[in-house]
Amino acid sequence: MAQERTGAATFKGNPITLIGPELKVGDQAPDFTLSKNLVEDASLKDFAGKIKLISVVPSLDTGVCDAQTRRFNVEAGDLGDNVVVLTVSVDLPFAQARWCGAAGVDRVVTLSDYKTRSFGEDYGVLIKEFQLDMRSIFVLDAEDRITYVEYLPEMTDSPNFEQAVSAVKALL
Repeated sequence: MAQERTGAATFKGNPITLIGPELKVGDQAPDFTLSKNLVEDASLKDFAGKIKLISVVPSLDTGVCDAQTRRFNVEAGDLGDNVVVLTVSVDLPFAQARWCGAAGVDRVVTLSDYKTRSFGEDYGVLIKEFQLDMRSIFVLDAEDRITYVEYLPEMTDSPNFEQAVSAVKALL
């Protein structure tokens, strides 16, 4: 059974349970299989040799997640070709594609954890009560070692964009 971290975070001040380990700087990032669309998957090796900023959001159709993804889309334009920005949510792939089209988001790669929620469990962000992935940020170097991690203590808070982007730029 996967580790449960009860009270590791809150939703509007109410404790929620996160499933999985709390990853730390220096850890090797777990591999993943996420849906690019209904028939294609992506894994960590698909982005081999690149610096990765993984932005995890509960659902693109909420205000904070929308703002977070739009912000990282803008930042992605200034980070160069050796960096990929991935947004992971449990939204269905066609909902992600619809949202990106409507929002004009074209520099972020959206990936869905809807099939197995294994990304959420492996990265310690699966919310037991909602079966959504908790807002968090992971920066991985070109060898997939975690160099920055932010687990948001409150689901409705925004991440520290400046620190995340600085962590990426430190690897360039």
